[in-house]
Amino acid sequence: MSANPAGESFRSTPRSTEEALKKFFPIDETLYSLEGEELAFMQGQTGIQDEEELKQHVLAVQREAYKVFPFPCIRRYAFLKLKLPRLPGYDRLLKLGKEREGAVLLDIGCCFGNDVRAAAADGFPVKQIIASDLFGEYWNLGHKLFRSTPETFPAKFIAGDAFDPAHLAVVRPVYEAGQEPIPELSTLTSLNPLHGHVAAIHASSFFHLFNEEQQAHLAHALAGLLCPLPGSMLIGSHGALPEKGLRTDTLGPDGSQYLSMFCHSPDSWRELWDGEMFEKGTVKVEVRLVDHIGPTPGTKIYIMQWSVTRL
Repeated sequence: MSANPAGESFRSTPRSTEEALKKFFPIDETLYSLEGEELAFMQGQTGIQDEEELKQHVLAVQREAYKVFPFPCIRRYAFLKLKLPRLPGYDRLLKLGKEREGAVLLDIGCCFGNDVRAAAADGFPVKQIIASDLFGEYWNLGHKLFRSTPETFPAKFIAGDAFDPAHLAVVRPVYEAGQEPIPELSTLTSLNPLHGHVAAIHASSFFHLFNEEQQAHLAHALAGLLCPLPGSMLIGSHGALPEKGLRTDTLGPDGSQYLSMFCHSPDSWRELWDGEMFEKGTVKVEVRLVDHIGPTPGTKIYIMQWSVTRL
C-alpha cells in the first residue's frame, strides 16, 4: 500500500494519505524547540515572556492547525522558524519595501504568516503586504498564535487555490512598466489584479508540495505577477536534490507506505526560470543547496534556497 504514489502531489493527496500522516506522524511535543532570535521574536510578537507559557500557547495552536491538514512542517514546528529573514537576498527585499514607492510583497503558501510578520517587523510596510494560502484557517490561527487582529496586523490575506484561474491566472510576464496604478490591496478578492505589480514574492516550503508539471504551472503564474522593474524578485526555499528527480520517504515501521516528492536540482531550477518562465538573460537566478541530516540514520535531505531577480 502506498500513501502517495510516485508522481502524486499534495494537490491530489487522497484521504488515505492524510490519515496515514496522522497515524505515523502524530504530534510529538519533544520536537518543540524555540531559542535564540526565534524565541525573542515569538516573545516580542505574542507578549508572552515566560517560556513554558509560550510553549503551551504554541502547542494549543499547533493542535488546531494539525486538524486542518497534517503537514509535516506543522508537526516539526517549522512555523516557528524564520525562513525568509535567513535567505540570501532578504536585505534586497527589505530595501524594495523601504525605497520603492508602493512596493508590494506577496507571501504565497503563507500558513500562519510568520515570515511576513518578520518582514513587517524589519521595516517592510505592513499595508503593502499580501498573503495567500489554500487554507484560510491557517491565517486565522496565525492571529491566534501571534495574539494579533486584522487591525493590529493589517496585512491583506486572501484564501485561494493557486491553481484556480479565478484566483491566480497564468499570464505572460510583463516586460515594460505601464501606467496602471497598483490596486488597493484591501479591496482585493483574488491575486489577479496584481499581474505585473508585485515587487517581491516569497514562496517557501511551497513548490515541493507539487509534481513537476504543477511546479511549472505555479512558476508561470507567479512570473506573471512580478513587476518588470529591475530588482523585483522571487525568493524562497524548498526541498530539492542534487539531481532532479523523486525523493521518497517511507512511512510506518515496516516501510509499506511511502510519500514521494518531486525535487528540482539547482541546475534545473535555474533553467526553469531563466529561459522558460522569463526570456533568457532577463533575470538573475541564484541558488544554494543546503544539506541536513535526514529522518533516518545515514540519510540527508536537501533544501534549496533561491532567488530570481529581474535585470
